Amino acid sequence: MHCNDDCDADLNFQVDETQLALDIAEIDAYLEQNDIQAMEHPSGLRYVIEREGDGRFPESCDEVVVTYEGFLLTNDDDPFDFTANFTSFNLDGGLISGWKIGVPLINEGGRIRLFIPSVYGYGEAGNGAVIPPNSNLIFTVTLFDARR
Repeated sequence: MHCNDDCDADLNFQVDETQLALDIAEIDAYLEQNDIQAMEHPSGLRYVIEREGDGRFPESCDEVVVTYEGFLLTNDDDPFDFTANFTSFNLDGGLISGWKIGVPLINEGGRIRLFIPSVYGYGEAGNGAVIPPNSNLIFTVTLFDARR
């Protein structure tokens, strides 16, 4: 992985293993109930590559240009967040760990659906009134560009 000297590409894998096991069990039950065949990342994150891209894969310190929709696993009909237009993020910035793990799994032009355990999302703190504590998340992300 190529990173510049200013990059702080820390993937936080030091998580509460008990909570991670609960999260994975809930995500796996959801996947089975909805007949979704997902791949497993070593971290515990589950994902489905919905469309292969044809560009380069982002590295952990890249800025990415994306569109996305975010859902609670418990409410997959109503997005809590989405973009109507392109938006950009630095992968080494203040993103949840689930994005830092998942977005580099696709290349430019690709789309991925991420099933993010709460420990790689907003954890026990949640995020205001929108995301309760220990909420597992679903994000569908389309990657348009990755810039160093």
